[in-house]
This record gives sequence, structure tokens and C-alpha cells, in this order.
Amino acid sequence: MEFGIVLQTDPPARRTVELAKRAETAGFTHVWTFDSVVLWQEPFVIYSQILASTERIIVGPMVTNPVTRDPTVTASLFATLNEMFGPRTICGIGRGDSAVRVTGGGPANLDLLAETIAVVKGLAEGREVQWRGKRLRLPWVTGGHLQVLMGAYGPKALEVVGRHADGLILQLGDPSLVRWAIDSVRAAAERAGRDPLSLKICVAAPAYVGDDLAHQREQLRWFGGMVGNHVAEIVRRYGADSELVPQALTDYIKDRRGYDYSHHGRAGNPSTDFVPDQVVDRFCVLGPISSHLARMRALAALGVDQFAIYLMHDQQEETMAAYGREVIPALAGG
Repeated sequence: MEFGIVLQTDPPARRTVELAKRAETAGFTHVWTFDSVVLWQEPFVIYSQILASTERIIVGPMVTNPVTRDPTVTASLFATLNEMFGPRTICGIGRGDSAVRVTGGGPANLDLLAETIAVVKGLAEGREVQWRGKRLRLPWVTGGHLQVLMGAYGPKALEVVGRHADGLILQLGDPSLVRWAIDSVRAAAERAGRDPLSLKICVAAPAYVGDDLAHQREQLRWFGGMVGNHVAEIVRRYGADSELVPQALTDYIKDRRGYDYSHHGRAGNPSTDFVPDQVVDRFCVLGPISSHLARMRALAALGVDQFAIYLMHDQQEETMAAYGREVIPALAGG
């Protein structure tokens, strides 16, 4: 199993670069960031500085979307970084949440998302693609490589992952829901004539190493609210009692009353008081290092290739260091 970190690109940008350097030293392989350029700084500018300051770390958005970035621009950004620093980028993409909602828009439809995946990957790898009725190729790209993983929760989105993406990003750490999502994606891949085991699985969730569970829960409750934005979309589409979606994913949002994106992804978010402790415990990874090792082993046994830690809490360096000392050596390569 590989390990990554997920950061917000808050100013100063040098802080994000420094955390990336520490992550590489600790044994992490990936640094992901939010891509919501009204709420935070432009990530692709910061990626260039991370890549220039490290030797092996792979960078990318978790996640970008087809609405706020034109696919041709997105592909060129990745291809340029790869030309400068080698194949050290990865694309996480989804329908869009904060990036589109804070500017008055809405998430992309799944047809556009599937088309965007093909365009971004094809162009970044030097192939000709069809986009808006035009045949396009980046003439300066030869032999490029870019993995495109898609963030998804609902059945139709998981189907798109299995048919079109290089893998899945699932933003929660509940093993039972991870198993359901992996099974769904692999079944879709098989129906599409693809090798189900070729898809990469990245689980992303907050992790906090320590003994004060009450404090940890308050620091991480924001994550249940962030996931709740996507779950609310699923409930609107499928209903609260659909047999297509596990109730372990949908039940907890019944008391949700809107969401304020000005606190998005931050500890103490007042829009997340509907999230119960048991959801924090299921979706996130808390407690002493033994609890983290047990959860990582459970996820690895399900076929998870990478666990990416959301580090939006008050013990960023400490949690990264603990994983570098005790978790990564125990799970890396396993």
C-alpha cells in the first residue's frame, strides 16, 4: 500500500511546499490538494514548486472537475509539469463540489465527466482526441503518461469509474463502504471488458494519531459534512431508502440543514454539527497508532492501493511523522 497526504493550498504557499517535502522524507508517495481556486490558491502553480523541491513525490488535485477547468487546459498543465519534472503527476477528477458551487454553478453531468477523462488522459499522453467536434493533439507531447482517477460515491458514478477511469478515489475510510464501492467499480469494469484488477483504488480520509478521542472527533467532524454534500446529491437522485445505496452511507444526513462553503474542509465547521460521533469514527481514522495499523491492514486486504490522509487538523506534522515511523514501514509494499 502507498500513502499520500491531502492539503488545502492556503497561503503562504511555501507552507504547502514544506509539508510536501516533509511527506517525501517520511515515506509518502503522493501529495494531493483541493482544487477550488476561489477558496484557496491555484494548485498547479504550487505543484511546480513542490516538484522542484522534491525528488520522487507525485502531485495532483483531489479533485479537479470539467466545469471550472477546460479539459484541454487541464491536459496541458499536466503534460507541462511532466515534461519539466518527469511523470510525477496524477489527476483526480470528479463532478465538482466547492469549486463549482461557490461560483454559482453546479456539478458536471456524468457524460461530460467521462468525456473529459478521455480527453485529459489522451492529450496528456500525446494521443489525438475528439473534443467539441475537433480532432486535437498536443504536438509537443511524446510518450506521456497520466493516471486519471475519479472521485465517486453513487452507483452511476461508480459505473463511470469502472468503464472509463484508471481508478477510484473514495473519500471515506469505512471498510464496509470501501468494499461496496470496490465491488461496484470492478463489476462495472468487467461489464466493459476491462481488467477489474487493473483499476487503482485510493481511499482518502482524515487520520489523527493520539489518545484524546473527543478532541480528535471535533477536529475531524468537518469531513462528515464534506462527504454529506455528495451524499445529499445521492439521496436526491436515488431516495433515502434505495436498495442501490448502503444506508450506512446515507442515513446520517437526515438532520443536515444546508452547508456554508466558507468553512469548507476546516475543523470547527458549524455546518457539520449533524454528523454523529460514530460517523466520524467510521469515515475517519482516529486513536492510537494500533488503531491506525488495524484500519490500514483492513483496507489493504480489500484491495486499496493508496491511503491518502486529509491533514486538516491541529496535529499535521505529528500525524505525518507517526505514519512515517510506524504505519508506512509496516504497510508499504504490502
